[in-house]
Amino acid sequence: MTRTLILTRHAKSSWDNPGLGDHERPLNKRGRKSAPAIAAWLRQNGWLPDEILCSTSIRTRETWDRMGLQADKICFHSALYHADSEVMLRELSGASEPTVLMLGHNPGIADVADRLVRQPPDHIRFFDYPTCATTVMAFDVKSWAEVKWRTGTVLGFTIPRDLIE
Repeated sequence: MTRTLILTRHAKSSWDNPGLGDHERPLNKRGRKSAPAIAAWLRQNGWLPDEILCSTSIRTRETWDRMGLQADKICFHSALYHADSEVMLRELSGASEPTVLMLGHNPGIADVADRLVRQPPDHIRFFDYPTCATTVMAFDVKSWAEVKWRTGTVLGFTIPRDLIE
């Protein structure tokens, strides 16, 4: 059985209100455009999530909302807020649906993407994983608990700039 993982960094957030804590920052105008563009790319390629694992921050929640996708199971995990790659893999291991979209933050999301794939995509921005960067990868496993480092096959990678400009 194949499992598909969609790794998305939150869209561009606003720094307009210096009084807001990091967890509370919303998306800015560019971020509000980027999330639906990524969702359209996912739809166009038939990569639709069954389960969402999302950080509890405002910007990750808003990214998910603005993507306008549906999922059978949506889970907001405080452990994913600025999580490192080990925590992200542990959270993923508890997923149950065949296609999971994980929404998180750098540097953890960039690191988990890099550590999961056998071979990185040929894209100059993969390693710095800019806002709303998205990698789709497949794993030949029966359960998410079986996923190990360097076992994912990249199906696609994009950033909003590739889609909007």
